[in-house]
Amino acid sequence: MLDLEQQQDTPATHESQESIKVLSSLVYGEQYTSTQNLRPVYHAISGQLIYEVSSHGIDTQKIVQYAKQKGRALATLTFHERANALKNIAQYLMERKEDYYQLAYATGVTRKDAWIDIEGGIGTLFAYSSLVRRELSDEKIWVEDAWLPLSKQGNFGAKHILTPKAGVAVHIDAFNFPIWGMLEKIAPTLLAGVPCIVKPATEGAELTHAVVRDILASNLLPEGALQLICGQTYDLFEHLGPQDTITFTGSAATGQSLRQHPHLNRHSIAFTMEADSVNSAILVEDADDTTIDLFVREVFREMTTKAGQKCTAIRRAFVPHTLINTVQERLIAKLAKVVVGDPAREGVTMGALASKKQQQDVTAKVEQLASQAEVVLGSHLRQDFSIDAAQPQQGAFYPPTLLRCDQPNQADVVHNIEAFGPVCTLMPYQNLDELADLVARGEGSLVASIVRTPNSQVEALLAAIAPWHGRVHILDEQNAKESTGHGSPLPYLVHGGPGRAGGGEELGGLRAVKHYMQRTAIQGSPNALTQVGHSWTAGAEFFADRVHPFKKSFDELRIGERLLTARRTITEADIVSFAGLSGDYFYAHMDKLGAAESLFGERVAHGYFVVSAAAGLFVDAAVGPVIANYGMDNLRFVEPVKIGDTIQVELTCKQKTPKILKDPTQKPHGVVVWDIKVKNQRDELVATYDILTLVERD
Repeated sequence: MLDLEQQQDTPATHESQESIKVLSSLVYGEQYTSTQNLRPVYHAISGQLIYEVSSHGIDTQKIVQYAKQKGRALATLTFHERANALKNIAQYLMERKEDYYQLAYATGVTRKDAWIDIEGGIGTLFAYSSLVRRELSDEKIWVEDAWLPLSKQGNFGAKHILTPKAGVAVHIDAFNFPIWGMLEKIAPTLLAGVPCIVKPATEGAELTHAVVRDILASNLLPEGALQLICGQTYDLFEHLGPQDTITFTGSAATGQSLRQHPHLNRHSIAFTMEADSVNSAILVEDADDTTIDLFVREVFREMTTKAGQKCTAIRRAFVPHTLINTVQERLIAKLAKVVVGDPAREGVTMGALASKKQQQDVTAKVEQLASQAEVVLGSHLRQDFSIDAAQPQQGAFYPPTLLRCDQPNQADVVHNIEAFGPVCTLMPYQNLDELADLVARGEGSLVASIVRTPNSQVEALLAAIAPWHGRVHILDEQNAKESTGHGSPLPYLVHGGPGRAGGGEELGGLRAVKHYMQRTAIQGSPNALTQVGHSWTAGAEFFADRVHPFKKSFDELRIGERLLTARRTITEADIVSFAGLSGDYFYAHMDKLGAAESLFGERVAHGYFVVSAAAGLFVDAAVGPVIANYGMDNLRFVEPVKIGDTIQVELTCKQKTPKILKDPTQKPHGVVVWDIKVKNQRDELVATYDILTLVERD
């Protein structure tokens, strides 16, 4: 067993100053390098000095000005142009991923651990790019909602729009995910049209530097859109203003200190924090043998992946008091098989912590936890593990460590001290009320897992703990094989949490893009809002033409172009025929007596028949530029259509979005959104919806 107490903070082996790399900052179009106030960084496995970092003398005001003057070009691009740039960057980085794996070894990770950071981070770029291209129009302004009439005649109303903030986003990242942590922040920022300044943690900064260097070399972003400070930020905050944003990932103590910066408060500068938290895993009271194994597997994975250095890792494992001995035995049996050491050696399954400093911090935190809990496996207090490395004393190794606290309702340390390594504490609970109280003592976490049987009722538990978490992961036998796991934040879901976890929200799909944009309520006439949003608004001017709109190409069509169709009277035969064709014999359509007693008072046409009949009225049947129906949105049936009613359709070109072709052999085309209003003989609206068509371009 490695005696951690006798390790030295400064490794014994040093290389000459001339051979040591000094990481440069990539700012204002230059590589800025300082040789003053250098901070050394050591290899997590060998303990050798590998690079040094300093930003002494850097011009932080120039960095901010460069971002706002040059990087502002991002805002002149459309959402799709930004998204395509992001996709191309992801492809560019993926081609160079092996270079990043080589650098990652110095941080102590196995290749499997590095995959999360490297390919997981690059995958986040792909995911965000796809999401924006799929969900947003190819515009510079995001029209967030539908027209809200504010007057009787409908000539005055409002919409909300989102525009890029006229500032810069400063991203301060943690050491545990030097690539993913940076990419998951810059992806939504760049898509929002806002330039970024990245400040990585010193440990792992070499990886962040390599990726940013490659992104800049790709020339896929406008100049000034991305800058990197390696070292201290010095007076950077003093040069920020009310349009700027700061995000921070790291310890709660550091985050709170930064958040209280007087300049930030004075100018109401947005500050978002995602801090480490004492996340929980919960085994339900009616757990069976299979469920216990799922729980043990999940806790084991979170303790050993990245050597437990994940902000989402499980720190508290709550188990029914009748099952705690069983869980402890099974978890110890799995942990005992872990081989800690040099990931380059065959058979090693868990690497080192990121640094000797981190090793010392985990050691101190485990000693604090041990004041209220018993160490049942690992730590420097026992000799359960040996280290498989050439020079184990030089590396930042720490063994998987399991503690047990039998009186968690009388303890406080286990609920508020986080050992940021392969450390977890088992705790028993008696009932749901006690469990909910124990979970809440963490004062806010990023994530909790509930491991249940297929028949477990977890609604009450979920309602009790959800307010304390940004995400709740419910694991059972049905989803076990496909679940991404307790500790995996996803681009589409919120990553953050209340209270101790910082109160921020990173990721979250389009929610994250909105974080870097300003929401503004725009009031005006339908014509004004059509012009501003490039999307036809009800009540705005429309244009009629003798040529059917379906005979026009994408480029010929104009926003506001309208077709008023012929009329059609609905007959009993229509309803009977549609019922036979669709198999829908619902009483309101087919049972004269039943319909008479219904809300309608008589038989009515199928809603989907009305939609079909409307299509028959507005579709031009001849071969033309319309390729296909692409979908339907916002369908509402407003009034019933009865036998003898006559319907007519207003078809209006609402929005146009050109598509980027994946296959160069395809004809150029775009998506046209049509506003459909179906009215009866009394000019009453009976149905409204949008249809989307693929239309050829010239």
